[in-house]
Parts: sequence; C-alpha cells; structure tokens
Amino acid sequence: MCAPPPAAADPDRPRPTSLTDLFVSFTVLALQGFGGVLAVVQHELVERKRWLTREEFIEDWTVAQIMPGPNVLNLSIMIGARWFGLAGALAAVAGLLALPLLLVLVLAAFHAQYADRPAVAGALRGMAAVSAGLIAATGLRLSAALARNPVPRSWSAGIVATAFVLLAWLRVPLVWVLPPLGALGCLLAWRRLR
Repeated sequence: MCAPPPAAADPDRPRPTSLTDLFVSFTVLALQGFGGVLAVVQHELVERKRWLTREEFIEDWTVAQIMPGPNVLNLSIMIGARWFGLAGALAAVAGLLALPLLLVLVLAAFHAQYADRPAVAGALRGMAAVSAGLIAATGLRLSAALARNPVPRSWSAGIVATAFVLLAWLRVPLVWVLPPLGALGCLLAWRRLR
C-alpha cells in the first residue's frame, strides 16, 4: 500500500495534474538523463516541479536504491503510484522508457557503425566526466537535507569511509558491504528515533 500523497496536508502544493503530465514529465526527465540521472531527477522533481521536498526525495531515492531494479525506474513507480495508483505507476514507467528506448536503439545502430572512430571514443569519455561531475554536485546540493538525519554525522562519515575502503581499496563485493553497513545505519537511526 502506498503512502498518502505528501500534498494531502497541503492542497496548494504542486503535484502532477494528470497521467499525461506524469508521462510527459518522466519522458523529459529520461531524455535528459543519459549517463546518470540522479542530478536530473533531483533537479526536475525537487527544484523545478517541486513535487517532492529535498527530504522526501532523499527518503524516496534511498528506498528506490535498495529495491531490485534500476533506481530511477523504482522512483518513477513510487511517485506515479503515490499520485494516481497503478495507472500513475504505469504512466510514469511508460514515460521513462518508451521514447528513450527508441532513441537508444537508434544510437546503438549508429554506434555499431562508427564505434572504431577516435572522435566517438573521446566524446563518450567526455560525457562520462560530465556525468560524474553532475552526480557529485547533486550530492553536495542534497547534503544540506541530511542535517535532520537522526544518525550523528560522525557515525555517518564513519559508515561512508568504511564503505569506501571496503569497496574501492579492498575490492570487497557490494553484496558483502551493503547489508552490514546498511543494517548498522538502520540500527543507529532506530535507536535515535526511539
């Protein structure tokens, strides 16, 4: 069962106006998000459309990350279902996948033909660098919302540092890092919220 829409308490708060609005919004979002969508999703849903607050976005994005499947697809399902139930979830997913799928198929055909050219390889490396910068900037922008996080900052920093060491330096598989560190974070938050 989905949580009630956040706008239930505030009828003046922006929200998707229709299934078509949801479909078009997620299509536009998907077309902007090649190479990493976190920055685009946050900008569109929090800053531009104001369908979610920063705190709501962080909570929803966290849930979307731990669910199986692509993060943004999970988020689109949650947001669509929140506002319009099953029809909203389907409209958001269709918007997220339909036109971008066609575009990717066309790009794949061109890539197969021109992949051996140095200019194509250089352009792809440049796009990867831009994507990394967008993700880092979004993380910094959203960090202000973590001020109300129940886990003390020192513990949060310790969890992040431990994850970095285990994943980047020791090359421990994510499946062995995420459950214990995630459980530790949940336990710390639970104890503070009790």
